[in-house]
Amino acid sequence: MKFAIKAVAASVILVSAGGAFAQKGETVKIAWLDPLSGLMAAVGTNQLKSFQFLAEEFNKKNAAGVKFEIIGIDNKLSPQETTSALRSAMDQGARYVVQGNGSGPALAIIDALEKHNARNPGKEVLFLNYAAVDPDLTNSKCSYWHFRLDADTSMKMEALTTYMKDLPEVKKVYLINQNYSHGHQVSKFAKDMMKRKRPDVQFVGDDLHPLAQVRDFSPYIAKIKASGADSVITGNWGSDLALLIKAANDAGLNNVNFYTYYGSVTGSPTAMGAAAAGRVYMAAYAHMNLPGPLNQIVLDYKKKFNDDMYTGAVYHAFSMLSEGFAKAKSTDPVKVAAVLEGMKFKSFNGEVEMRKADHQLQQGLFISKWEKAGGKYPLDSEGTGYTFVPVKYYEPYVASTPTSCQMKRP
Repeated sequence: MKFAIKAVAASVILVSAGGAFAQKGETVKIAWLDPLSGLMAAVGTNQLKSFQFLAEEFNKKNAAGVKFEIIGIDNKLSPQETTSALRSAMDQGARYVVQGNGSGPALAIIDALEKHNARNPGKEVLFLNYAAVDPDLTNSKCSYWHFRLDADTSMKMEALTTYMKDLPEVKKVYLINQNYSHGHQVSKFAKDMMKRKRPDVQFVGDDLHPLAQVRDFSPYIAKIKASGADSVITGNWGSDLALLIKAANDAGLNNVNFYTYYGSVTGSPTAMGAAAAGRVYMAAYAHMNLPGPLNQIVLDYKKKFNDDMYTGAVYHAFSMLSEGFAKAKSTDPVKVAAVLEGMKFKSFNGEVEMRKADHQLQQGLFISKWEKAGGKYPLDSEGTGYTFVPVKYYEPYVASTPTSCQMKRP
């Protein structure tokens, strides 16, 4: 009997040492790889703080009883730097990695993990993508080791154009986007989807500009003004959206509406201010005043940092992982990946599903409009007194788009 007890104890110790069984108090290291320098540093800093803050919250209570530790590494918004940062993260014992700013760095992680995981059985690493939205990442370039928590470019455009098609004032649209995969996809899907839904709408401009390099958007605003556009569609984020909106306000371009993906991201609310009220829309899976479990976290974050927590997919990450660990009874990425496929879990925006076919999260989307905060929507953005007020909600099936992913499973 004593021998049996010792044998069981020894096996438990061995399993725990290998990280194969989730035990109460086990520490799970998550590497965060995104920009902490350059024009997008403010965005990265906010999101790193969001991950650290949510880790503290979920460490108080989570389904698996584990402890989360965040390792933040600056990838300088570069695919090459991202690959180096990933190696450093793995050297520090991270078996989970999160990234979101830029689809180029996301693809670099996918490529690196495909090779690493094939060559290093028992040391596999899982990638949770919280904001890189190029549809190719879950289509032609899909990977078993990649799970996307944001809605992709095509899903957001499906919602945005479904809303815009019913607006009679939308007649002439100008496209301005960052010159990389996401920007190209915004332009492509805007034209394809609007043509299908409102063939009468004209596209009067289609500009692409360098990512995170333009400091003065006034020449672009002059072109928009000259085109006679009544609407602008842009997937710009960070400084590229903030400076675009600022240039529009400075030029008095107040008869044009902006339809955006990232209006709530650091710097953009301040740039918009009162001058953009009623003229900027956003397609997103959340908004600042969304009731539910995220609401108190947003309030506490604002109180602690005097900053906005706008990346709700961070909550998805911890909610999904802790649920996955509990279901798999393990923190081993191989076992966890198997249970995440097709898993439905409760998050801040209701029940969501990680689609098995391509590892793209299926979730509802809001169309929100920049308005004065108050009433049902008291929380403002960046102390402006204004906030994004929801004007339309689309159930997950409305914004869901098909996938061409041919998933190769280990």
